[in-house]
This record gives sequence, structure tokens and C-alpha cells, in this order.
Amino acid sequence: MRTRSGLPKFCCWAVDRHGKRRVRFRKGGFSAYLTGTPWTPAFMERYGQALEGVTVQAANIGASRTLPGSVNALVVSYYKSPDFRGLKASTATVRRNIIESFRREHGDKPVARLRHEHIKNIIGAKSETPQAANNLSKVLVGMLRHAVDIGMIASNPAIGVKRFKSHGEGFHTWSEAEVAQFEASYPVGTQERLAFALLVYTAQRVADVGRMGWQHVKHDRIAVRQEKTDTPLLLPLHPELA
Repeated sequence: MRTRSGLPKFCCWAVDRHGKRRVRFRKGGFSAYLTGTPWTPAFMERYGQALEGVTVQAANIGASRTLPGSVNALVVSYYKSPDFRGLKASTATVRRNIIESFRREHGDKPVARLRHEHIKNIIGAKSETPQAANNLSKVLVGMLRHAVDIGMIASNPAIGVKRFKSHGEGFHTWSEAEVAQFEASYPVGTQERLAFALLVYTAQRVADVGRMGWQHVKHDRIAVRQEKTDTPLLLPLHPELA
């Protein structure tokens, strides 16, 4: 999530004791300076590590209050697992938000007593937001797979829970008139027009476009590495974008 400062959530610009302007991460009692250019892959990796630092700190503080065999205990263990630590920073952030919401409601419950019908009812309670229900189902499959691996439960009760169908019609594709209206409202030089041009003339995902800067322009190409697939690309620099 991009804040008004143009930085990720929990980040702000700060001047260190040497008078240097740097990005500072703050959440709860955890604080750290992040190096690198904001939104670049290297920066986002350090951002993910900072988020992980918050999680580890919170886990250590609450360790004495965590009931063995509970959902809380499973979450603490899952955050330390290779499966979770191997996630990209952006994916880990999304997954952590889903897990923490589930944890607040079910944290003290014993994992060993979870049954397929329990997971089905939990997912079904989100039927009015089918995408959120499907996201929770996917996250629970992964986390409860870890519970099986560490012996907290005999089998994965989240497997086989039916996914909801999305009834949306997708996003409306702009007409030529709507494109012209946007361009008239936001002339060349505005941030909105730049975002529009990057999306239109690179055809890349929003997450990848959000990280693009002059440092990626190499002659008549834009050199980027896709965040989701880790695929390196050399995109032609369209005259309109230039």
C-alpha cells in the first residue's frame, strides 16, 4: 500500500544523526532504516524483512502467553517456516494480513480439533465477499499443511473446501472518449498522467509499474524484473511514454 509520502505502509522519510535523509520503518515497538530506492526489488526485500522483524518480535513477546497446540502457536511456527519465509515480500504481507485476521478470531482454539466442516463454515461465513473467502481458504490450506508437517494435526481439514464463484463482470475497459477525457484532465507532467502512460505503454502489472523509475531506462528500453514471476524484461520505450 502506497502512502501519501509515496512510501510503503509503516514507512516515512526521516533524517538520521548524520543529517542524511533516509526511509524509516516503524510499527509497534519495532523500528529500522531501510536502504535502497523505494519500491525497487532490493528495497522491498528489506521492507519484507522489517515486517518479519515485527512478527518475530511480537511472537517473542507473546510466547509465554501462547497455548501449546493452539492456532496462535501454529501461526508463530508457520511464520518461521521455510514456506512462509520463502514468499516474496508483497505476497507475505498479504498473507500475513489474512492470517492475523483469522488469528484474532480463532487464536486460542486447539488446532487438533479442527474439522473439515469447521473450515467450511468459517469460509462460508464470508460468502458475501467471495474473493476474500477464497483467499482465506487458500491461506488456510498452506498453514494447515504446515500443521500436518509438524504433527499438530493428522490431516489437512482445509483441503477440498469448495471455492466460491466470482459473480463480478470484471473492470470496465475504457473507451477512446474516456481515455481522451482522462488525458484532458491530467496533462503530461502530472503524476496521474505518468502512471496512466506507464500502464498503457508497458502493459505491466500495477506492482511492477509502481516500481519503475529513470534508473530502469536503458537507451530505448525499460529494463525491469517482474515481481510475481521474477522474469527479466526489456520493454520498448514507446514515443508517447518517452
